[in-house]
Amino acid sequence: MVFSRGFSRISSRILRKSSLFGCPSFIPPPAHFLSNQTSSLSDSTPKVFGCRETYLWSSHAFYGGRHLSYHQSSSIIEEELDPFSLVADELSLVANRLRSMVVAEVPKLASAAEYFFKMGVEGKRFRPTVLLLMATALNVHIPNPPPVGEGDTLTTELRTRQQSIAEITEMIHVASLLHDDVLDDADTRRGIGSLNFVMGNKLAVLAGDFLLSRACVALASLKNTEVVSLLATVVEHLVTGETMQMSTTSEQRCSMEYYMQKSYYKTASLISNSCKAIALLAGQTAEVAMLAFEYGRNLVRKFLM
Repeated sequence: MVFSRGFSRISSRILRKSSLFGCPSFIPPPAHFLSNQTSSLSDSTPKVFGCRETYLWSSHAFYGGRHLSYHQSSSIIEEELDPFSLVADELSLVANRLRSMVVAEVPKLASAAEYFFKMGVEGKRFRPTVLLLMATALNVHIPNPPPVGEGDTLTTELRTRQQSIAEITEMIHVASLLHDDVLDDADTRRGIGSLNFVMGNKLAVLAGDFLLSRACVALASLKNTEVVSLLATVVEHLVTGETMQMSTTSEQRCSMEYYMQKSYYKTASLISNSCKAIALLAGQTAEVAMLAFEYGRNLVRKFLM
């Protein structure tokens, strides 16, 4: 499956450092769903990789926690789960908020800005899905448990802030698509006419700039300088990668190193730094944040190679 690599290292690290609320059968869902690698966990937790067991998930809380129940089986039974279904409700919330965030005072700009956020043309929502699943994997570990009665409020607030990262990431991504279509003189996108083809290059560029500005406002509202720095760097990388692509020499076209660097700037930087931002908002260590970054980076590499 598409999310089949990388989460085991992150989730295993968290499992070793956390009592998991005193429940040995509680496993963050991506540890089972997003990994098919063998992972060595503590003796108090059931092994979830490479064993002869069937697993069933049930909802635990709004922010995506899952309890794991299982029983022995005489043969290996693998149940493929749709990653999008695990965060379907949140994806709808994110989509609705995105549509409200791109509203503009000038009708023509509003029509351009919401062009790829309308129902039916939102795309696969791959990036928000990865980020929400990453949040589910990382939020199970709270280093300093809050006082009794405050836990639900704090976890809901954290999840809302992480949803904001998903929204910001999607706005930056769509803005880059609008600009790319102008540079490439594209006439279609997501099965319909591209914005530059329908409304012209000038309005398409302005709509992309407008989305970036809205993303910056939402980013500033998080009041986390490290997260702001991460995603500001992403915008720089998008410009750098597109420039590299435009100015590629014949020799560079034959260089795998050049291709991977350009592709990191154009594609991987956004998802890897956004995964890292999710970890930072969750209060994870620098080590776990870097693992989240590497997961996002290698996830894109899987598609590029």
